Amino acid sequence: MRADFRVIRGRYLHDIQEQPERLRETLQSLRKTPALENVAKRLQRGEFRRVVLTGMGSSFHALHPCAVQLVEHGVTAVMVESSELVHYQTRFFAHDTLVVAVSQSGQSAEVIRLLEVNHGRSPLVAVTNTLGSPLAENAEAAIITRAGEEFSVSCKTYVTALLALQWFADLLCGCELKAACRQLQEAAMAAAAYLAHWETYVHSLAELLKGMRHLFLVGRGTSLAAAGTGALIIKEADHIHAEGMSSAAFRHGPLEMLAEDSFVLVFEGDKRTAEFNRRLFADLREQRVTAQLAGEAADLPVFRLPAAPDSVRPILEILPAQMMTLALAALAGREPGVFEVARKITTTE
Repeated sequence: MRADFRVIRGRYLHDIQEQPERLRETLQSLRKTPALENVAKRLQRGEFRRVVLTGMGSSFHALHPCAVQLVEHGVTAVMVESSELVHYQTRFFAHDTLVVAVSQSGQSAEVIRLLEVNHGRSPLVAVTNTLGSPLAENAEAAIITRAGEEFSVSCKTYVTALLALQWFADLLCGCELKAACRQLQEAAMAAAAYLAHWETYVHSLAELLKGMRHLFLVGRGTSLAAAGTGALIIKEADHIHAEGMSSAAFRHGPLEMLAEDSFVLVFEGDKRTAEFNRRLFADLREQRVTAQLAGEAADLPVFRLPAAPDSVRPILEILPAQMMTLALAALAGREPGVFEVARKITTTE
């Protein structure tokens, strides 16, 4: 199998390269509006018994870091896919529940259903890339990201949603926003530094991933965002099956099916569970499974993340997975991110 690197120089690659600028623009646009401040004060006063975080696809996976931070600050936070929330968990819609809904388009089928089912029962905060969308227009407060128009597979919209959710979590938890924003400024700089070497990374990955048929991306805590989204974008961009899951769940079954055509990307993650992830990586190497660790001290440059605060790390963790989508497309000889069945906006439940 000989890689054709010409096919990847298209609209999807352009979106990936735009991410640092879109992160900068989104951060500059974030404002503590009266509506957002009111929601935060109500949460801090104990008016909400819980916060329900909801979305679909990469919008859902992007909620992991926010959920972790809220729970660490004593807030009962629940992640529920919008499709399940609107049909099977409607009891959450109540005056003492704050709903945070993430949707790039703000008009997917599940979002429309959510607006119909909720209908003012729960205060709703929207995180969306589309000003004037039904979600933005019907929310009590809205955070609009500045990802711009996106070709197909979520990349700009995903990283800007992560950044916006981190900022919003800091607001909800009563953190000092100026200090939080100073940390978040590092996201664009670190992403730009990494992406400056994208071509070298893709060439190295094409050699590493040649002949691989079973792809797994695993992590813990906030790294579940990259594990879930990374597997999703590989399926979308390359029409290749990939699984994203927790490192712990990976030991409960999938470990048994690994073979010569399997590749496992382990996200090292934060210090609380990094040792567990490093141990999994070492065990895989001992079994002679093709595996790599993604983190600041990774063996290969493509998986070596720039040093950054914990609040920024989830944004950077998706970058190696994006490089994988480009390499796999080059190996397959097809333009990445061209949808043949799916659509950018899902309009059917």
